Parts: sequence; C-alpha cells; structure tokens
Amino acid sequence: LWWHKPVIDQELLQSLPNLKVIANSGVGMDHLDLKLVASFGVKMANAPRAVCSSTADAGMALLLASARRLVEVHHIAISSSMDYCEADILGVKVSGATLGIIGMGRIGYKIALRAKAFEMKILYHNRTQRKAQEEQAVGATYCEKIDSLLQQADFVMVAVSLTPQTRNLIGKRELELMKPTATLVNISRGAVVDQEALVMALQTGVIWAAALDVTYPEPLPRDHPLLKLKNVIITPHLGIKTDKTTYMITEEAVENILAALNGLPMPSEVL
Repeated sequence: LWWHKPVIDQELLQSLPNLKVIANSGVGMDHLDLKLVASFGVKMANAPRAVCSSTADAGMALLLASARRLVEVHHIAISSSMDYCEADILGVKVSGATLGIIGMGRIGYKIALRAKAFEMKILYHNRTQRKAQEEQAVGATYCEKIDSLLQQADFVMVAVSLTPQTRNLIGKRELELMKPTATLVNISRGAVVDQEALVMALQTGVIWAAALDVTYPEPLPRDHPLLKLKNVIITPHLGIKTDKTTYMITEEAVENILAALNGLPMPSEVL
C-alpha cells in the first residue's frame, strides 16, 4: 500500500482469493480494518524501521521552524518592501527549553536523541516506562500522568499512533494545562488533536503556537481557520518523504512479503 492506496475493503479482499500478505508503506495502520483483513487469513506488515529517523527529523524541523518563526520571517525577507527586520520579531529559544514527548516509541525515542543534542530537558509520557538505561541515554524523565508533562513543557511533541484511546487525546482541557508560551507539535495523526479546540487555543493565547505535519482531514478545506493563523505552521504529511526513506520502505515491504510467501517469520508483522 502506498499512501492508503488501494483501499482495502471487503469487496477487494473477496476479489483476491490468493492474497497472502499486505505490506503498508509506513508505520500507522489506522486506515486499515485489521480484524477484517485477518478474517480473510491475510497477514499484515508495516515499516517501522524505515520511517523512524526521517519522521523524527521532520518533528525537530517543525519545532525549530516554529520556535524561530522561519516561515513568517521568510516572507518578510523576500517581500518587495523589505528594508530591515523588525526588532520585535522574536522567536523562542530552543536550547535549554523543556520538551515533552507524548509517545516514546521508536519515533519518540529518536526525537529524544535529537533533543538531547539541543541541550533540552526531556519529559515523556508513554503507556509503559522505558528502561532506566534508555532514559539515562537521552536524559529523559518519565511522567506517569500526561497532565504533569503538559504543565511543564515549553514544547509538546505528539508521536502516538491513532487508536480509539488516542483520538482527541489533546483537547480543550489538555491545551489549557499547557503554558501560554508553549508550542504544540503534532507528527502523529490529525485526529489525535481536537482541531476546533486547537484553533480556539491559538486564537485566544491559551498556547503560543502550533506546528503540524498532520491534520484532519488531509488536506484541510481551504477556508479552514487553521490556515489563516500566523502562529501555525502546517506541512502536508511530509514525515517520511525523503528519497532514502522511500527506498528503505520499499526494501522493508519486500522483505516482509518474501518472508510471508516463504512461510518465514515476518520482520514487521502487525498482529
């Protein structure tokens, strides 16, 4: 599957009686009915190894671009009326700031590694706590309660899978717990954040800014209020879109398919 194509529904599965395996071009599986696929005896694989580094890179790029207002000042720099940069166009310092990572899986941990290089204080919230040596390697502190992370973080990075439990994980209550100087970065799925609540929070100064690689839907309607706010950066789901990552995803997909067809354990099987 590339970018959710083709759509895997009952009609397609019934039309492919010899289908043995489906390999997904990415780690997220929220676009698939896994129970339906399994009921046809078809195995599923994703590509968690291939996508981690590029998605973490994208997350840090969004954080940095938002903190230093790069999109806004780019437009100032190339405008016909550019004479000098206003002294009050101030960004937010990243080095030494507190980063709260929600979802410390493969991608979340890669983000922590990058944030450590920026001398950031790292908090994380996850279903399960990482091993002590893993925490020590990146200098991360576990927050059992998400509220504690939200109250302390200068930047909140969301890197969870979309499940019924994580849908609207960040809503009005959670946004109001964040600092008014805080930035929300979402590289997971658009539906993890309540977008109406986010618009209100950005318009009223509940939080300072947002940087989003994902929205709901994708793309947003052209009249959506998020597209009109200066304190928002939106990219069109670019997390894994690099030349090398695309090649690695293909390799991982082929590896899983060949294993399934040869009756061998699939490296990235999704059960």
